[in-house]
Amino acid sequence: MSEFAYRRGALNAEDVPLARIAAEVKTPFYCYSTAALERRLSTFTAAFADVDAMVCYALKANSTLAVVRTFANLGAGADVVSEGELRVALAAGIPPERILFSGVGKTRAELEFALAAGILQINVESEPELELLGELAKGMRRPVSAALRINPDVDARTHEKITTGMKENKFGVPLSEASRLFARGAAMANLRLQGVAVHIGSQLESLAPYRRAFARIVKLAKELRVQGHDIRRLDFGGGLGITYKNESPPTVEAYAAMVKELTKGLDAQLAFEPGRFLVGNAGVLVTRVLYVKEGAAHRFVIVDAAMNDLIRPTLYDAYHAIKPVTAPAKDAALERADVVGPVCETGDFLARARPLPPLAEGDLLAICSAGAYASVMASTYNARLPAPEVMVKGSRYAVVRARPDYEDMLRRDRIPDWLGVPATGPARGVA
Repeated sequence: MSEFAYRRGALNAEDVPLARIAAEVKTPFYCYSTAALERRLSTFTAAFADVDAMVCYALKANSTLAVVRTFANLGAGADVVSEGELRVALAAGIPPERILFSGVGKTRAELEFALAAGILQINVESEPELELLGELAKGMRRPVSAALRINPDVDARTHEKITTGMKENKFGVPLSEASRLFARGAAMANLRLQGVAVHIGSQLESLAPYRRAFARIVKLAKELRVQGHDIRRLDFGGGLGITYKNESPPTVEAYAAMVKELTKGLDAQLAFEPGRFLVGNAGVLVTRVLYVKEGAAHRFVIVDAAMNDLIRPTLYDAYHAIKPVTAPAKDAALERADVVGPVCETGDFLARARPLPPLAEGDLLAICSAGAYASVMASTYNARLPAPEVMVKGSRYAVVRARPDYEDMLRRDRIPDWLGVPATGPARGVA
């Protein structure tokens, strides 16, 4: 995370001290580096510059409009899994012809919206979805392009909750069913089943599972062509890992070399759906220490961010590095502490038994690698307001998603007439 570094003892995002943002925006808040976003996308696209390849950012990692617009301005496409994400991609300026629609549970309304928008490709994940898409395509005045997502039954060797390419997972169709489903698709009016898609999981730290899965997909594409199907695109999904602690994921250059070796001479467009790889280490979550509590068994650093702001530690036992915004003394003694939030759950923690320098009430901390699966998975549990999001570019910064106020929170609800009005009236406008 080179874009987040200490300068004169203060942790900066590019050229902006995080403490300066905290003074204006208040904590907790997410902060993203434009330079980091641009550098990661440029690295990925450069690795495939010598082949026909399309990089489609996976919005599920972070769908904040300014983040997506940053990638759109660099020519990226989008991989979406809902109508909401599709609308964000379009609003950010990503052309429909560079959008792929994945996901195992697309509704009729979502498919109708995608077809009306004229997106590039629907990634079909089941036989019933194929039948529905065929029904919708029949009424279109132009061909509908689709790909069949294959489940290659390959263990991605990642966390069980983020693996997607094994036979017990809900995603895709079995390899053994591909020929039959392609034949069924070929008989459907206006449907052009011209692609094969695969995605085996997230946060992969080895090329070996990719190689096994991709080899099966390339072999299938060749077999389908022999059967008379016009296979024009291979969608290899995403999942390339990042470094949270001491992981050593493959470089994108090594990944690209492996893909190009397997697809040499195939004459098909390649599509990729990186998400975490592009945004994970481009963001931090900044929080303030509320109390330091000496418990009977643990030392607790209680901060104003919580599991509703960053659920990955609770959900996946994930590690996120934590840095004081003011650099500690070089000889500062480290002491283990649990970094926890105010949410009324024992599972509300950001770190456990973490060696930390001395901390006191009011100190600022940066929770690293919070660009992916942080704000996008946030909630309002305990009626907590969502944290705002800030983007930095050089010496400038802007709030790209504001923190709502309590009026906004209360305005979402409606009290049915049979309940009447509380005697005290709504608690609104209270300072």
